[in-house]
Amino acid sequence: MQSEIVIETNGQGLYEFTQEAARFVSGAGIDTGVLTVFVRHTSCSMLIQENADPDVQRDLHEFFARLVPENMDWLRHTKEGPDDMPAHIKAALTQVSLSIPVAGSAMLLGTWQGIYLFEHRRRPHSRKVVFHISE
Repeated sequence: MQSEIVIETNGQGLYEFTQEAARFVSGAGIDTGVLTVFVRHTSCSMLIQENADPDVQRDLHEFFARLVPENMDWLRHTKEGPDDMPAHIKAALTQVSLSIPVAGSAMLLGTWQGIYLFEHRRRPHSRKVVFHISE
Protein backbone atom coordinates (compact mmCIF):
# COMPACT_ATOMS: atom_id res chain seq x y z
CA MET A 1 0.00 0.00 0.00
CA GLN A 2 1.23 3.47 -0.83
CA SER A 3 0.12 7.06 -0.27
CA GLU A 4 1.49 10.57 -0.62
CA ILE A 5 1.07 13.59 1.62
CA VAL A 6 2.07 17.21 1.12
CA ILE A 7 3.79 19.11 3.91
CA GLU A 8 3.57 22.88 3.63
CA THR A 9 6.65 24.57 5.05
CA ASN A 10 7.14 28.24 5.83
CA GLY A 11 10.93 28.26 5.73
CA GLN A 12 13.85 26.51 7.36
CA GLY A 13 13.15 24.23 10.29
CA LEU A 14 11.77 20.88 11.33
CA TYR A 15 8.14 19.91 10.67
CA GLU A 16 6.80 16.90 12.53
CA PHE A 17 4.50 14.53 10.64
CA THR A 18 4.47 11.49 12.94
CA GLN A 19 0.67 11.48 13.26
CA GLU A 20 0.15 11.45 9.48
CA ALA A 21 2.46 8.43 9.21
CA ALA A 22 0.69 6.71 12.12
CA ARG A 23 -2.71 7.19 10.46
CA PHE A 24 -1.40 5.70 7.21
CA VAL A 25 0.04 2.66 9.03
CA SER A 26 -3.08 2.01 11.10
CA GLY A 27 -5.27 2.20 7.99
CA ALA A 28 -3.06 -0.04 5.88
CA GLY A 29 -4.35 -3.29 7.38
CA ILE A 30 -0.84 -4.70 7.81
CA ASP A 31 0.03 -6.10 11.23
CA THR A 32 3.78 -6.62 10.80
CA GLY A 33 5.98 -5.02 8.17
CA VAL A 34 8.13 -2.06 7.26
CA LEU A 35 7.08 1.51 6.56
CA THR A 36 9.25 3.35 4.08
CA VAL A 37 8.98 7.14 4.10
CA PHE A 38 10.53 9.00 1.15
CA VAL A 39 10.70 12.73 0.41
CA ARG A 40 10.60 13.62 -3.30
CA HIS A 41 12.94 16.62 -3.16
CA THR A 42 16.66 17.41 -3.06
CA SER A 43 16.75 20.48 -0.80
CA CYS A 44 15.00 19.05 2.25
CA SER A 45 15.41 15.82 4.18
CA MET A 46 13.91 13.73 6.97
CA LEU A 47 14.91 12.80 10.49
CA ILE A 48 13.68 10.66 13.33
CA GLN A 49 14.36 12.80 16.35
CA GLU A 50 13.18 13.68 19.84
CA ASN A 51 9.74 15.27 19.87
CA ALA A 52 9.45 16.16 23.56
CA ASP A 53 11.63 19.27 23.85
CA PRO A 54 11.41 21.87 21.04
CA ASP A 55 14.95 22.99 21.92
CA VAL A 56 16.19 19.82 20.20
CA GLN A 57 14.75 20.97 16.87
CA ARG A 58 16.09 24.51 17.35
CA ASP A 59 19.56 23.21 18.24
CA LEU A 60 19.62 20.86 15.23
CA HIS A 61 18.62 23.68 12.92
CA GLU A 62 21.32 25.94 14.38
CA PHE A 63 23.95 23.19 14.18
CA PHE A 64 23.31 22.60 10.47
CA ALA A 65 23.25 26.35 9.78
CA ARG A 66 26.73 26.59 11.31
CA LEU A 67 27.97 23.37 9.68
CA VAL A 68 26.82 24.44 6.20
CA PRO A 69 26.62 28.25 6.09
CA GLU A 70 25.17 30.18 3.17
CA ASN A 71 28.23 32.35 2.68
CA MET A 72 30.53 29.81 1.03
CA ASP A 73 31.82 31.92 -1.87
CA TRP A 74 33.33 28.93 -3.68
CA LEU A 75 29.92 27.37 -4.50
CA ARG A 76 29.02 27.23 -8.19
CA HIS A 77 25.31 26.28 -7.97
CA THR A 78 23.93 29.70 -6.98
CA LYS A 79 21.26 30.56 -9.60
CA GLU A 80 18.41 29.55 -7.27
CA GLY A 81 19.61 31.67 -4.38
CA PRO A 82 22.26 31.59 -1.67
CA ASP A 83 20.35 28.98 0.37
CA ASP A 84 19.94 26.45 -2.46
CA MET A 85 23.31 24.69 -2.63
CA PRO A 86 23.68 24.68 1.16
CA ALA A 87 20.22 23.04 1.24
CA HIS A 88 21.44 20.31 -1.13
CA ILE A 89 24.51 19.73 1.05
CA LYS A 90 22.38 19.46 4.21
CA ALA A 91 20.08 16.98 2.46
CA ALA A 92 23.13 14.94 1.39
CA LEU A 93 24.34 14.83 5.01
CA THR A 94 20.99 13.63 6.36
CA GLN A 95 18.37 11.33 4.76
CA VAL A 96 15.66 11.44 2.13
CA SER A 97 14.30 7.99 3.05
CA LEU A 98 13.45 6.32 6.35
CA SER A 99 12.59 2.71 7.20
CA ILE A 100 10.46 2.14 10.29
CA PRO A 101 9.45 -1.31 11.57
CA VAL A 102 5.74 -1.94 12.10
CA ALA A 103 4.13 -4.39 14.55
CA GLY A 104 0.56 -4.56 15.78
CA SER A 105 -0.36 -2.12 12.97
CA ALA A 106 1.76 0.59 14.61
CA MET A 107 5.20 2.06 14.03
CA LEU A 108 7.81 0.86 16.51
CA LEU A 109 9.07 4.32 17.36
CA GLY A 110 10.57 5.01 20.75
CA THR A 111 8.70 7.02 23.38
CA TRP A 112 10.27 10.36 22.44
CA GLN A 113 10.81 9.74 18.71
CA GLY A 114 9.02 11.75 16.06
CA ILE A 115 9.30 11.87 12.27
CA TYR A 116 10.33 15.24 10.84
CA LEU A 117 10.69 16.88 7.49
CA PHE A 118 13.81 19.04 7.70
CA GLU A 119 13.28 22.06 5.44
CA HIS A 120 16.61 23.54 4.34
CA ARG A 121 15.30 26.40 2.15
CA ARG A 122 14.27 29.83 3.46
CA ARG A 123 11.18 30.18 1.25
CA PRO A 124 7.93 28.27 1.84
CA HIS A 125 7.60 25.02 -0.10
CA SER A 126 5.07 22.25 -0.70
CA ARG A 127 7.00 19.06 0.02
CA LYS A 128 5.76 15.67 -1.21
CA VAL A 129 6.33 12.71 1.09
CA VAL A 130 5.54 9.14 0.05
CA PHE A 131 4.51 6.42 2.50
CA HIS A 132 4.94 2.80 1.41
CA ILE A 133 4.22 -0.16 3.66
CA SER A 134 5.02 -3.80 2.96
CA GLU A 135 4.77 -7.05 4.90
